Amino acid sequence: MTWPLVTIDSIRADSRYSLVGGPFGSNLTTRDYVDEGVPVIRGVNLPDDRSFIDDEFVFVGDEKADGLLPNNAFPGDVVFTQRGTLGQVGLIPQEARFPRYVISQSQMKLTTNPAKAEARFVYYFFRAPSTVQMVKSHALTSGVPHINLEILKNFWIPLPPLGIQHRIGNILSAYDDLIENNRRRMNLLEEAARQLYREWFVRLRFPGREHTRIIDGVPEGWEREKIAELCESIDYGYTASAEVEDVGPKFLRITDIVPTIIDWSSVPYCQIEDDRLFKFRLSEGDIVIARTGATVGYAKRLHKRHPEAVFASYLVRLRLKPDMDNLVVGVFVESEDYKAYVQSRVGGAAQPNANAKVSGRS
Repeated sequence: MTWPLVTIDSIRADSRYSLVGGPFGSNLTTRDYVDEGVPVIRGVNLPDDRSFIDDEFVFVGDEKADGLLPNNAFPGDVVFTQRGTLGQVGLIPQEARFPRYVISQSQMKLTTNPAKAEARFVYYFFRAPSTVQMVKSHALTSGVPHINLEILKNFWIPLPPLGIQHRIGNILSAYDDLIENNRRRMNLLEEAARQLYREWFVRLRFPGREHTRIIDGVPEGWEREKIAELCESIDYGYTASAEVEDVGPKFLRITDIVPTIIDWSSVPYCQIEDDRLFKFRLSEGDIVIARTGATVGYAKRLHKRHPEAVFASYLVRLRLKPDMDNLVVGVFVESEDYKAYVQSRVGGAAQPNANAKVSGRS
């Protein structure tokens, strides 16, 4: 069955401001941000692996949002990135936390005509890798690669009958819900591991503690060891440029290890020679630690399932000896205590900078 091709402009709602770009730069600056109010949608709210992150906002006041009425977005709207990470798209959920939002200078928004197109179908169409590549192929390359409202208006989309659009949206939403539920479970398990670590190794409320003597702050039979002594190797990462195209292994950077869980879908790729790939490849159980910048001391332990990846030069990789438990060490280096230790010992005049020796403390 062949579905008709229509333009995005032809499926927008009849209402005013149903297909608009973000405000001009001077109309929305950091000076307009306040502690609470109307949230501003930015690229961070449009992840690759879910429809919308309804958190991590900056805000503007109601009066400012009223002045940016053409740039307001509402539950059910589709939001596109026009510069920066091209191909980003999000769908503000109907049960959103806020009644309205403001899109940033780097975003565009579409309110669909419900008699013609379902917003979920449009969102999933633009999530498809083939569509992302088409969006990138339309980019204007003068300055920072970008698309504009005119390009979006004239972008073609296959449009099945509303009933089929609804069925497609239901099926794909069910998969997204499953992914989101698994993510929540992972967060709960990670938090449980952190709490268990603090209970046993910080508060010393471990099984059998009633019958164990504490000598110099350490239970009898336990030992203090430096992390470096538990490691098979401690290495600095690879210097490379991130690739927009899906070429080579994933290139793990500091910014990728700051969130609670690494979002591999947003980690870029890089090109690397085969002989160097062996040296910088990340394996299950490896621990990576940020050694510079404001996030120095942030760390992550690599779990069983992650794509082929190498780590950037501003990270330190700890590879533990085969007989060491990477879970216990991993939970420790991800703790606030370890982060505070590293940050208290960094050097460097221009910015905080920890070396491998500092990172290898226990």
